Amino acid sequence: MPSESRTAGGPRRRIGLRAVVAYLIALLTVAPLLWLVLTVFKPAEEVFRNGLPSRFTLDNIRYVLTEVPFGRYLFNSALVSLVVTGVALILHSMAAYALARLRFPGRTVFFYGIVSTLLVSLPVILVPLFLVVRELGLLDTYAGLILPAIFHAFGIFLLRQYYLNLPRELEEAADLDGCGYFHRWWRIVLPLSRPALASLAVLFFLANWNAFLWPVTATRDPDLRMVQVGISTLQGQYGSAWNHLLAATVIAAVPTVIAFLAGQRRLVEAIKTSGLK
Repeated sequence: MPSESRTAGGPRRRIGLRAVVAYLIALLTVAPLLWLVLTVFKPAEEVFRNGLPSRFTLDNIRYVLTEVPFGRYLFNSALVSLVVTGVALILHSMAAYALARLRFPGRTVFFYGIVSTLLVSLPVILVPLFLVVRELGLLDTYAGLILPAIFHAFGIFLLRQYYLNLPRELEEAADLDGCGYFHRWWRIVLPLSRPALASLAVLFFLANWNAFLWPVTATRDPDLRMVQVGISTLQGQYGSAWNHLLAATVIAAVPTVIAFLAGQRRLVEAIKTSGLK
C-alpha cells in the first residue's frame, strides 16, 4: 500500500507542478495588461511610478473623450470594420462555394492563384493600390477605406476547405427539389457554415479595427481618421502625453474585447445548432 500511494503521488505532483507553471505563464501574460489598465486611472505625474496610484482619477479618459474627437475615430473604425466584415463574408462565401462545388476549367489554378496572394503583404502593393484608388477618385472617402479591405484570400481558403467537408447528400436532396446552385448555397450551405463565418467575422473585424497603414495612406481628412490613426496623433515629435495615449489605447481595446466575446458565444451556439457531428 505505501508503494501504491507513492506511485499515485508522483502523477499528482507532476500535475500540480504543471498547474503552477501554467499560472505563472498566465500571470506574466496578463501582467502588462493589468499595468496598462491601472495606469489609465493614475494622475499624469504617477504614470511611470510603480504600485497603486495615490488616487484614482478619470481625468485621462475624460480628456480623450472630450478634448479629442475620439468618438469620431471610434465611429469611423466601427463603420469600416462592420461594412467590410459583412460584405466580405457574403462575397468570400460565394467564391468559396463556387471553388468547392462548381466544376469549370482552371478551377484549381484559379484557387492556387488566390491563395498565392497571401504571400504578398500590404507594403508591397501599397503604392500601386494608392495610385489606383487615387485614379478612381476614392481618396479621403469611406469607399476608399472599405473597398480595398474587402478581399482577402484567407477567408476564401478557410471557407472553401470547410465546404469541402460538408455532406453532399444535403445538396443532392435540394437538387432533387429543383434548387440551383444559388439556392443551395443560400438555404443549405450558408446556415451550415455559421461556425466558420463566426470565426471569420471576428478575425475580419479585429483586423480592420486595428488597421493603420492603409487608413493613414488613403485619408488626410481628420474626420475620416480611424481609431489607430487617431491614437498616433496623440504622440508628439519631442514628447508624448503617455497618460492620454494609454487611455486612448484602453478605450480602443474595449470594442475588440466585446467583439471577441460576442463572436466566441456565437461560435459555440452555431456549433450546437449546425446539425454537424
